[in-house]
Amino acid sequence: MTPLLRIGTRRSKLALAQSGMMQRAVGRALGVPEPEIETLVPLVEIVTTGDRIQDRRLLEVGGKSLFTKEIEEALLDGRVDLAIHSMKDVPAEQPAGLAIAAIPEREDPRDAFISHKSKTFMNLPHGAKIGTASLRRQAQLLAARPDLQIEMLRGNVDTRLRRLNEGDFDAILLACSGLNRLGFGDVITERLSLDAFLPAPGQGALALQTRAEDTDSAWAIALNHAPTSLAVAAERGAMLALEGSCRTAVGAFAHINGEEMIVSTELLSPDGQSRWTRTGSVSASCSHDQARALGIELGQQVKAAVGDQKVSY
Repeated sequence: MTPLLRIGTRRSKLALAQSGMMQRAVGRALGVPEPEIETLVPLVEIVTTGDRIQDRRLLEVGGKSLFTKEIEEALLDGRVDLAIHSMKDVPAEQPAGLAIAAIPEREDPRDAFISHKSKTFMNLPHGAKIGTASLRRQAQLLAARPDLQIEMLRGNVDTRLRRLNEGDFDAILLACSGLNRLGFGDVITERLSLDAFLPAPGQGALALQTRAEDTDSAWAIALNHAPTSLAVAAERGAMLALEGSCRTAVGAFAHINGEEMIVSTELLSPDGQSRWTRTGSVSASCSHDQARALGIELGQQVKAAVGDQKVSY
């Protein structure tokens, strides 16, 4: 049987879990019988540069696009018809000819604190060693606890948990969403406050990326979750204004509360000693352009407050 739609995905366990969820959802939206989904909506595994390089921070080797570039090339070449990305890995601007067709309902956006030595982050012993590859998490950790030792930790979820279990770190930080999707939610020691640990823009959400001409497909419309899509538009607007990348510690989160959407964004110095945060709101019935515009406005306010101070790594 000829495939109806080919899905490009990274090869990591988390990426395959996320893409498998979307593969089944797309198959159902297309009316494909359950036993035939893997044949008619196959996953095409693609190893990205970000997966191959595990011993350095992304900022040292080209940034977050290293997790999307090869898959996007496959989309443009016609080797796949849909790409599944973690939204926080997707650069602010889309390559020419590609677009985000749908954003399904978001998972838990919070950061997960995982430790065998302390039941809460704030109760970690003085000088504890925490593993993370995220500059944002590093800055937020140091803002709350300047005494901590932050060390680089990359690799898939299994690798990071193994290194924690082997005693390389006193604690590590991961995304709650990824752990939940892998069925590892029980390893989380504490789900960190969204106030102290504003997540990466789009954290917990997935991006379903297609060629620009395919964004109005019936399956894409069926899988898009309007509240999540609106919130992510605001967060990515802030990221664009703040030039959010692996070289800057940027957080952003939007959520709908009653009849309004509340948007917060922040920028921190890498050492956590300086922090600039802005919050605003807009009607929950606003357009995507209006949500994005608010995110951009708040990001520009933060940028103006920062002035000439050095905030990139």
